[in-house]
Amino acid sequence: MRRDLDSLVEAYHRNGRVNAVLLDAVTEADFSLSDGQGGMSVGQLLEHLVGVRKVYLDRVGSRFAGQITVQTEEGDQQFWNVTLSVEQLRQAFAESDTAVLNAVQDALSGGEDFVNYFASNPVQMLTLMLVHDANHRGQITTLLRQGGRSEEQLSQLAAATWPVWRE
Repeated sequence: MRRDLDSLVEAYHRNGRVNAVLLDAVTEADFSLSDGQGGMSVGQLLEHLVGVRKVYLDRVGSRFAGQITVQTEEGDQQFWNVTLSVEQLRQAFAESDTAVLNAVQDALSGGEDFVNYFASNPVQMLTLMLVHDANHRGQITTLLRQGGRSEEQLSQLAAATWPVWRE
């Protein structure tokens, strides 16, 4: 069991590295790219990736939600003004990833129990974040393609991200 947990924590760290590579590839000019069909823009998706960590930490009643100091304007609305820069997003990912890991590890070591969500197994919060991030990274990549990124640029992004998972 411990080895499985260690593997999932390692995957979560790798996920953070992949998110960092994505942040290296986007510019703030990309933030307004959207599908024009009612979906979130690149900037909104990035802020959502960060915001969902705080949302779930709040939902499970974790004090570690307070470790996330960067705020988005997402709230309960479908669309919002993007307010974070790429550098602020980097900070937000670092804070929120650390807070999620701290909360899960605390719950597993007999600290604060999760309520409402993941109460049977707090590790599932890491699984949700991995799947959630992968889903939205795919949407972001599609929007970058539709926004004019060349095949070469997208291949460079893929070449920088896939090896992280294959180490």
